[in-house]
Amino acid sequence: MAAAAAAWRKLRAGLIPQVTEGRRWLLIDAKKEVLGRLASKLAIVLMGKDKPTYSPNKDEGDICVVINAKHITYTGGWKLKNKVYYWHTGYIGHLKQIKLNHMIERDPTLPLRKAVFRMMPRNRLHRRRMLKLRVFADERHPFDDKPLVPWTMPPRNIRKPRIYVPRSIKLARRKLAEREAAAAAAAAAAAESEGDGGTAKEGVDRPQ
Repeated sequence: MAAAAAAWRKLRAGLIPQVTEGRRWLLIDAKKEVLGRLASKLAIVLMGKDKPTYSPNKDEGDICVVINAKHITYTGGWKLKNKVYYWHTGYIGHLKQIKLNHMIERDPTLPLRKAVFRMMPRNRLHRRRMLKLRVFADERHPFDDKPLVPWTMPPRNIRKPRIYVPRSIKLARRKLAEREAAAAAAAAAAAESEGDGGTAKEGVDRPQ
């Protein structure tokens, strides 16, 4: 029990009064959200760009508590097994790498934290802004005593897939349409000429 309580206190650590004073506590449910879209919106909220009082040299963003990080959606069927994260230890030949599926098995919150970390500018406010991001794998979090405000993502606009048509087929369709239009115009002209000839013939045969 003592170890669990210590771990629970560690999740709340780092939020100094200067960071939490005058900030909103936002509760974000990451279930079925796309990783990149969610990370970009979180970066905007952490920097305070969604407020009219935004200033690049001040830390005025809100505190984001993200839950259900293990249920995040990863678009593209190849990313889980083929997307690779690289880092270097500083020693010669010590280039490390890990695939996305292995990273999720190790820590489900790590992909989202890395995405948000890399979407914010590298300056002196970077660390203080990242302190306001708290990500949890499931619905349990230690901030029940805070005035959490639910925050929802804007609706996702899924475009219909564009069907590729070869240029040769496009040219063939264009020529066919031109031929059909020319044939229709010729048929209309022929019908009009036949009508004019019939009326003229009726005028000649009409008795005086």
